[in-house]
Amino acid sequence: MRGTPYPTLGELLRRARATVAARPGALRLRAVGTSRAGRPLWLLSAGHGPRHILTVAGAHANEPVGGVTSLSLAERFAREPALLQESGCTWNFLLCLDPDGASLAGRWLTGRPGEGLPGEGLPGEGRAAAEASPTLRGYYRRFYRPAFAAQPEFPPVTSDPRPVMPESEALVRLIDELRPVVQFSLHGVEVGGSFLQLTRAVPGAAAAYRRIAADLGIPLEHRPFDGMGWLAESPGVLVLPDSGPTEERDPSGFTSEATWLYAMRHGTVSAVVEAPFWSVAGVSDPRRVAEPRREVAEASEILLGRAKQLEAVVGELGPRAPETPEEIAHFTAARELMDIGPGVVDTWNSAELATTVGNAVSLGVAARRIPLRAAAMMRQALGGAPALDTLVEAWARELASTFDARWVPVTDQTELQIRTMLALARALV
Repeated sequence: MRGTPYPTLGELLRRARATVAARPGALRLRAVGTSRAGRPLWLLSAGHGPRHILTVAGAHANEPVGGVTSLSLAERFAREPALLQESGCTWNFLLCLDPDGASLAGRWLTGRPGEGLPGEGLPGEGRAAAEASPTLRGYYRRFYRPAFAAQPEFPPVTSDPRPVMPESEALVRLIDELRPVVQFSLHGVEVGGSFLQLTRAVPGAAAAYRRIAADLGIPLEHRPFDGMGWLAESPGVLVLPDSGPTEERDPSGFTSEATWLYAMRHGTVSAVVEAPFWSVAGVSDPRRVAEPRREVAEASEILLGRAKQLEAVVGELGPRAPETPEEIAHFTAARELMDIGPGVVDTWNSAELATTVGNAVSLGVAARRIPLRAAAMMRQALGGAPALDTLVEAWARELASTFDARWVPVTDQTELQIRTMLALARALV
């Protein structure tokens, strides 16, 4: 029995190769670089137009939806060449920017029966396969997301002595080679709603995006926390202001020049498209909150309290150093999340947050998600300690029940991203 309706990284590549072999004139597949562990970075291209569109999938290891979306759209171009020909563009899909991280996170995709992961089949093999409903418990039992400095979409700024990862270098080279009209970065939100970030306002984009989400019944984040210095053009849509940031700084203090900001030097419009895995209707509630400060204080108390609880559980386990490279990767990422709580709270207190019910709900989700991610990865770093296993299960169940999180079929996740990309491409090309 398969764990989820997402394909693993290997399955995604096999399907891409089979599609290219069946339609060699329509699609092409080439390696554009290698990962730190020597895994190829595969670029799937459709069309032969002089202008280029670039889609980047798999920037975050725990977000497999982008690869499925990319392959699905490429297959659609092969079946309906007129859809791409009318734009006069070549559409390029980087199938997975972080294959090393995906190889660790992919353990969730092959979960065994009894781990809260029902469902079998691949997307594209019938709607029933995509309707399989994984659980948050199963998702977090095998969760992995690299530490901030190990996420290749965010290379360090030039003043940082750390070397740039080969995956980041490969993406920057690709951007310089293609000079794309638009670059899409496809992401997934574990629990919450959908949102769109644009490095430049695109006329009609916000209205089109709202219609797409409404058609699919996917809630929009009323005011996403991502892009705190960005303008909220409308619910669920953030636009980089003219004097907006040229760097990204995360709560750990790591500062980077995001690759979707780097592309702006070529006149490229970058669009970050987030699709939720489990949706929460409350994030779109526009009603005003009577006491925003109290909402922030309650969320801060949850975040800091759970971080302290996790610290105590880890301390009771006694000294045990992670040994394998996989354990070290999980430990490093978990330790970072355990330490960022005060910085996150400072950011929450310095910004105008929780002004609407939807924003307060999003804040409550984030306050629970950060320590849950940390506990999930620490559990794997320390050999699946029962005390950590209990903590992960309890927090995952509480997150799902508190916000009535509902699984979004993969067909809807990918359709949201496909329709959004096509609408923006039509507006920009």
